[in-house]
Amino acid sequence: MHSVIRIGSRESALAVRQAEIIRDLILESEPEAEIEIITMKTTGDKILDKSLEKIGGKGLFVKELDRALMEGRIDLAVHSLKDMPMEENEELPILAYGKREDPRDVLIYRKGLTELPEHAVIGTSSRRRALQMEQLCPGCTFRGIRGNVQTRMRKLEEEGYDATLLAAAGLKRLGMEHAAGRYLSVEEMIPAAGQGILAVQGRRDMDCGWIHRVDDPASRAAALAERQFIRVLGGGCTSPSAAHAEVNGSELRLTGLCWSEKSGQYARGVLCGDVSRAEQAGEALAERLRREACRVPIRDSAAR
Repeated sequence: MHSVIRIGSRESALAVRQAEIIRDLILESEPEAEIEIITMKTTGDKILDKSLEKIGGKGLFVKELDRALMEGRIDLAVHSLKDMPMEENEELPILAYGKREDPRDVLIYRKGLTELPEHAVIGTSSRRRALQMEQLCPGCTFRGIRGNVQTRMRKLEEEGYDATLLAAAGLKRLGMEHAAGRYLSVEEMIPAAGQGILAVQGRRDMDCGWIHRVDDPASRAAALAERQFIRVLGGGCTSPSAAHAEVNGSELRLTGLCWSEKSGQYARGVLCGDVSRAEQAGEALAERLRREACRVPIRDSAAR
C-alpha cells in the first residue's frame, strides 16, 4: 500500500462522514498512517431528475470510484453497502464490512406534522419502501424524490410532500436524529440488503494489516446472507425485494421479502441458520419465497 492511504468517497456530507469513520478505525490499528480522503461526484449524484431504474441502477454511485481504484488514484473506496451492485467485481473485492449502524427506515414529516395525514403524499423513489408503506398506510400516495439527505429534507418542505423515508443510519451518522418523525421497526419495513453497513472496497492484491480493526464478523455474515438472498432473486439494489439478518452468537436469523412481477404479489418469511452458512441461508430463503410469491396472495411465513 502507498505511504499515504487514499480513501475515495462521494462528495455528500454523509459519504464523507462514512469515509471518516473508516479512516478513524484504520488509525486505531495504524496510528502512524497518513490518510487522505479524496471526494468525487458520481453519475448517480449528477442525475437527480430521473429514477435510478431508468438511468442504470445504483451502480451509477460506484463506477467512478471503481475506475479510480483500478487506475490507482485511490487505494480504498467506502460505500453504503445498500448502494452497491449485487454482482461484485473480482478485481475490486469488498475487503471489510463495518459494524452495522441502525438498520431501520425512518419517516421524516414536514414541519407542522407529527403523524401522517389521511391520503398522505410520501416522497420516495424506492419501490421497496413504497411496497411496504402501502401496507402500513393504506390510501397514501408516492412521488419520486432523489438527492442526498440534506437535499431530500429541503424538497420535503418545498415540493408538497407530507413525509419522506430515509435510512436511520444516515441520520445518525450525520447527527440529525432530531429530524426523525417515526422509526419503522424491521418487522414493519424490512430494510434494504446491507442497510446500515459500510463496505470498504479495494484492489485484490492489497496489503491490509488493519483489516481486523474495520471488519465486523456479524456485519459480514449478515451482509453475505442478505446480498445472496437478493442475488438469487435476480434483484439489484433498486429491487423491491428486501432482506435483513440478525446475528446472535453463532445463529443467524434472516427475514426476507420477495416480490413477484409475474403475480403482482409478495411473500415474507424467516429462516434461521448458522453464521458459517450465511450465503446458503440467503439462497434457501430466496428459493422458498420465490415459489410462494408466484402462487399465493400476500402472506407471511416462518421456518426454523
